[in-house]
Amino acid sequence: MPDYRFETLRVELQDYVATVWLDHPPVNAVNTQLLQDLTLALDQFGADPDVRCVVITGQGKVFCAGADLKNRGQMLDQPGGLSQHSRRTRELFHAIRECPKPVIAALNGPALGAGLGIAASCDILVAAETASLALPEVDVGLLGGVKHAQRLFGHSRLRRMMLTGMRVSGAELYRLGVVEACVPVERLLDEAGTIARQIAAKSPVSVQLMIQTANAIEDMSLRDGYRYEQDMTAQVAKSEDAREARQAFLEKRPPVFKGR
Repeated sequence: MPDYRFETLRVELQDYVATVWLDHPPVNAVNTQLLQDLTLALDQFGADPDVRCVVITGQGKVFCAGADLKNRGQMLDQPGGLSQHSRRTRELFHAIRECPKPVIAALNGPALGAGLGIAASCDILVAAETASLALPEVDVGLLGGVKHAQRLFGHSRLRRMMLTGMRVSGAELYRLGVVEACVPVERLLDEAGTIARQIAAKSPVSVQLMIQTANAIEDMSLRDGYRYEQDMTAQVAKSEDAREARQAFLEKRPPVFKGR
């Protein structure tokens, strides 16, 4: 098992679920170290057979306050610094989305700018009553995050968010169907953990192919997307886990999956 020790993260692994706390006080702002740590952690989770689902949350009262403006100012003074930061940020979002293990965002507080990008890159979102999503870049002379936010919000709401910096509360996120639940903050990790354990109990082979397929067909036409999905169905049906699932169904017993 990899050594899950990071400067800006805290990781716990239990029952095939890796829970990750963004831990960069005071507000978990995104700096170079956090980008590198979280990208590496996700790549390691993807290769670790003891991880079947990942939960990302924030330490303290904020999920992620977005870009670390002090760190950004230091980068602008270095040749190529901004390009490097932009690339690292893109790769973090891709690392979340492309992780072969499902990733759940447990929004304990505000997720702003790049924090919204982290949340939007996850497979499933749950929110505490203290949570909110926002794109505050308009107030600090920046842009960014709108493309990722398009996966969560409709046209008018997203334009209002990007043009005014308005925050959308946890309760409103639930009303809009952006998150699966809005619960008191003390129940947040229990809610996310329940979903994570349900996923971890499924066949790792099936789950990973489902994630791969959902990502691949997202921008395909209906014809091409469904054909791809059918091809992946045929592939997963040949696995040992699939045979075990069918046998367990016939024998009316819980399946025992081996990830093969």
